[in-house]
Amino acid sequence: MENYLTEVKAAITVFFTALTALLGWQGLMGVVWVVLMILDYLSGSLAARKTGTWQSSVARDGFMHKGGMILVVLVALLFDTVMSIALPHIPVLNIAWPDILFPTVLAWYIITELGSILENAVKMGAKVPGWLIKIFNATLRTVEKVGEELLETTGEKTESGFVEE
Repeated sequence: MENYLTEVKAAITVFFTALTALLGWQGLMGVVWVVLMILDYLSGSLAARKTGTWQSSVARDGFMHKGGMILVVLVALLFDTVMSIALPHIPVLNIAWPDILFPTVLAWYIITELGSILENAVKMGAKVPGWLIKIFNATLRTVEKVGEELLETTGEKTESGFVEE
């Protein structure tokens, strides 16, 4: 059993090291995000145990939610990758892709995970300074503004295929 755990730890370390090496600072952001998702799940479970509200169905929903988040981040990464590779070869579209969708989505998720961990800490009895919550909210609004500006810079109002819902 000890060898198995060592092999699992080694595999996880290799995976995250490769991710960081492949994607650089964006890969590091991805690693931080995964760690935060785990901390959020654990702190949420602890908070629910403390308040006596832990339910396996809610825990399963939490896993599904995290799985959906992973899909969104993968879609953002794949979209950035495809656009960065394809658009220079399709000059008729006249779109310069800024390759910022993936890190912006990651930043948004990192901030929301940190906020959720703070909420769980409060449920566990910790006090959180009001100014910290204000900083998180302001940062989240800034990241959302960057996303909205990205939409404007990609030619959303042109015939480039980008449409507003």
